[in-house]
Amino acid sequence: MSAPRQIIMVRHGQSAANMDTSIYERVPDYRIPLTELGLQQAREAGRALREKLDGEKVCVYVSPYLRAYQTFDALGIADLAERVIEEPRLREQDWANYQVPEDIEVQKGLRDSYGHFFFRFREGESGSDVYDRVSSFMETLYRHWDKPAYAPNTLLVTHGLTMRLFCMRWFHWTVEYFESLNNPENGAVHTLVRQPDGKYALDRPFSQWAVRTSTDTVLSTLEGRP
Repeated sequence: MSAPRQIIMVRHGQSAANMDTSIYERVPDYRIPLTELGLQQAREAGRALREKLDGEKVCVYVSPYLRAYQTFDALGIADLAERVIEEPRLREQDWANYQVPEDIEVQKGLRDSYGHFFFRFREGESGSDVYDRVSSFMETLYRHWDKPAYAPNTLLVTHGLTMRLFCMRWFHWTVEYFESLNNPENGAVHTLVRQPDGKYALDRPFSQWAVRTSTDTVLSTLEGRP
């Protein structure tokens, strides 16, 4: 298998919904655009990416959402893209079709108490559903990497939760560890770098809101456990 030198993940820049959630009532989630700040964040990420790629080609997989496509365009690395593939499995977690902000806020509160991985939005997905489709996407990646002419780098232009779940699946993190992780910032770049032994390591960790290790389970985090 011709595994890439690095697997780079970029979260889209700030979107209009990050500034005003009422837009969900009027605009389908997949059509919500970036703000001017979001475009600037993407351009800054593009400068970092160009340094990482160092002139090498990259195969790009982009979420079909408008803000992901706009992010890729603003990265300014089209000249290094060997191929750009729209990948629906890298989309944002589905919450609802047209969303009622007040109802979504209630459900988000329930999710915070229940757990982000298992809580399913009434008209959408749970984190575990996203995990399953990310797992399916990885199988596609492995097939692509089998091709001898595959680019030496892979780029995923996607969403914060999807990035965390990709890493969870890749590194076999536990649910408890995933629950402790914060979302990356808009325009954030995280990279899985291939090591001399062929395994990958994350260049920098996701920040955490609670102290957990990647092997902690629901059993080891029970209150009162000796």
